[in-house]
Amino acid sequence: MDSSLHEVWQAASGGLFVPTVGKDSHFAVGFSLVVVGVFLTFVFALNRSFANLAVIGVPASLALAVGVVYMFCAVGVYV
Repeated sequence: MDSSLHEVWQAASGGLFVPTVGKDSHFAVGFSLVVVGVFLTFVFALNRSFANLAVIGVPASLALAVGVVYMFCAVGVYV
C-alpha cells in the first residue's frame, strides 16, 4: 500500500455515501427482524437439538441482535 492517507481521503471525498437501509425504513426493518427473531426463538424452544442450534438458534439470535440495534437507531434511546 503505497498511497498515503491523504490520497485515500481525497479519492473518497468525491463519492456520496448511500446506506443500504435508508433512515426512513429503520423502524420497519428493525421491527420485522425482532418479530422474526422472537418467532424463531419460540420454534427453537419447542424443538431443541444440536442440529437446530445451527439452523434455527443462531439465525434467531442474529435477527434479534441486529433488529434491536435497528430499533435503537429508529426510535432512539431515552434514559
